[in-house]
Amino acid sequence: MDVYEAVKSRRAVRRFVDRDVPREVLERVLLAASWAPSGSNIQPWNSYVLTGGPLAELKRRAGKRVAAGDPWDDREYEMYPAAMKSPYRERRSVFGHERYSSLGIADGDWEASQRAASANWDCFGAPAALFCYIDRELGLPQWADVGMYLQTVMLLLRGEGLQSCTQMAWSVYRKTVAEILSPPEGLILFCGMSIGYEDVTEPYIHTGRAPLNETVTFVDTASHRSAQSERENALPGI
Repeated sequence: MDVYEAVKSRRAVRRFVDRDVPREVLERVLLAASWAPSGSNIQPWNSYVLTGGPLAELKRRAGKRVAAGDPWDDREYEMYPAAMKSPYRERRSVFGHERYSSLGIADGDWEASQRAASANWDCFGAPAALFCYIDRELGLPQWADVGMYLQTVMLLLRGEGLQSCTQMAWSVYRKTVAEILSPPEGLILFCGMSIGYEDVTEPYIHTGRAPLNETVTFVDTASHRSAQSERENALPGI
């Protein structure tokens, strides 16, 4: 698959078909993803892949907590700022509206929204899931490295005809995940990632992106001279 096609066709899939992902495919993807960039090549990601019985048991335990209304585990990192400023606040709001509208859920229907969100902890029916941890003693640049690693995994999955969905939602059931995985002390669960073959019958609205001039500024010779000229013209006359 062409890399541009992989980037444009990758999306957060929230329903998968009941079709196993071959172990050799997952190994091939994760071996290639190990070449993702990281500062000083420290490779700060720690990944666990669940399939079969262990994944089914995790889903069962998480589903039991959901059904019981069990309180979430304390977050070990802040998923979003408490007061998100513009334009990020508006982008998030638009996404939420589009996401739940595609499921026929009206704005403000909290109970229906929660029922839809609970599908996170069934991995949206995916037959495989990756859980990515990072050492709590590492800093923000290493969290960025983990993000590049996860993006690399997702694009390689597209090359295999697979889709995925990264889920910070698993961080609030991190203790249940730890019951299955028994990660070493000192690691923080950043996110899960559901992996599988997309159920194309699931309603989906393709989320938009900000126009390029909102997120990218080109500084070339012409633009630099223009900006310099504007600054000079703004100076008071001598």
